[in-house]
Amino acid sequence: MSKPIPTWEPLSAEALANQRGTYDRMRRANVLAASPRGVTLFRHADVVAAARDPQTFSSAASARRAVPNAMDPPEHAAWRRLVDGYFAPAVVTALEPRVRTIADAVVAALPRDATFDAVADLGAPFAVRAQTAWLGWQGIEDVLLAWMADNHAATRSGDPARTAAVAAAFDDIIRAQLQRRRSLGAAAPADPTTALLAATVDARPLDEADIVSILRNWTAGDLASMAAALGVVVGYLARHPDVQQALRRCPDGLAAAIDEMLRIDDPFLVNRRVTTAAVRIGEHTLAVGTRVYLNWTSANRDEAVFGDPDAYRPAHNAAHNLVYGVGIHACPGRPLATMELVVAVRALLQATHGIEPAPDAAPVRETYPLGGWRCLPVRLR
Repeated sequence: MSKPIPTWEPLSAEALANQRGTYDRMRRANVLAASPRGVTLFRHADVVAAARDPQTFSSAASARRAVPNAMDPPEHAAWRRLVDGYFAPAVVTALEPRVRTIADAVVAALPRDATFDAVADLGAPFAVRAQTAWLGWQGIEDVLLAWMADNHAATRSGDPARTAAVAAAFDDIIRAQLQRRRSLGAAAPADPTTALLAATVDARPLDEADIVSILRNWTAGDLASMAAALGVVVGYLARHPDVQQALRRCPDGLAAAIDEMLRIDDPFLVNRRVTTAAVRIGEHTLAVGTRVYLNWTSANRDEAVFGDPDAYRPAHNAAHNLVYGVGIHACPGRPLATMELVVAVRALLQATHGIEPAPDAAPVRETYPLGGWRCLPVRLR
C-alpha cells in the first residue's frame, strides 16, 4: 500500500531564508516531498539510485534541448564522448599555467585590510577570465560579467519572460564567437570553440544549435558555478583558520579539501528528472511522468552517510561526495573545475597570511536555483 507523498513549499520565504536548514529538516523527516514543481528526493541513497537509473529517471525533463545534459541513452553516449574530450588531462594540464597567471592577477588586485566581496570581486572575475582563456573568448570579459549580473537578477525575479530574454542574449554572445571563427577561416584560433565547428558525432557535423547548447552549458552555467564555489570555499576558510593554516602548510591536500567544503555547503542545489515508469521510493509510489528533483545539497549532508554533516573530513567523505554528481550525467567538466579552484585557492593562500570574515558587513546567502553565498564580505591580511 502506497502512502500519500508529504508536501512542502521549496520557494517559500521561510525555505529560501535558510535553504540548507530547510533541506536538513526535510531529509530527517521525509524520504521525499511534493510541491507544485515536482517531487524532491532528499536522501543520499535515493538521489544516487535515481541518478544511476536513466531508464527510469529520464533527463529529458526540459523543453529546451541541452547537450548532453538532457539526453538519455543511447543518444547520450556519443555526445558525452565528444564532450569528455575537451576535459582530457592533457588539455587541463596545458591550460593550468594560464589559469595560474589569471589567479595571481585577480588575487593581487584585491585590497588588504579592507572589506571586499569574495563572490563579486574574486569569484566572478576569476571565473570569467579563466573560462574565456580556455574557450578563446578574450576581449569580452566585461560583457560576460554584465551578463552574469543580468542573469542573476532575472533568475531571482521569477519572471519567465525576463529569464528567456537573458538566455537569448547569451546565445547571441555564443553565435558571435562562432561567426568570428568562421570569418577567420584557417586563421581561427585553436581553441575549443573553433574545434566544435569541426567536430562530428556519428560521422555527422554538429548543427549550430547543438554547438550553442554545448557552449551554453560550459559557460552560462559554469560561470555562476565557479563564482559560487569560490565563495563557499573562501567563506569556509575565513571561518576556520585552523583549516586555512593547515592548507598553507600542505597545499597538496587542496583538491580534497575543496571538495569537502563544497559537500558541506553544496551550492549546486538540484537537477531535474522525469519518471518513465511507476517507481517505488520508500513507502511512496511515483507515477509515470512525475517531475523529480535530485537534491544534491541535501544528499551531501545525509547523516546516514556522513554522520555530522558539518564535520570536515575530506578523506573519509570523498567516496560518497556528490558535488559533481554521479551516474552518466556526472559533471564532465570536473577536471577543469578542480584545477581552476585549486589554482585560485592556492594563489589566495600564498599571497596572504590570513582570510577573515569582515567585521563591518554581514554575508548574504544565495537563494534558489543556487546555493552558497550571494555576498561574502571578507578581509585579507
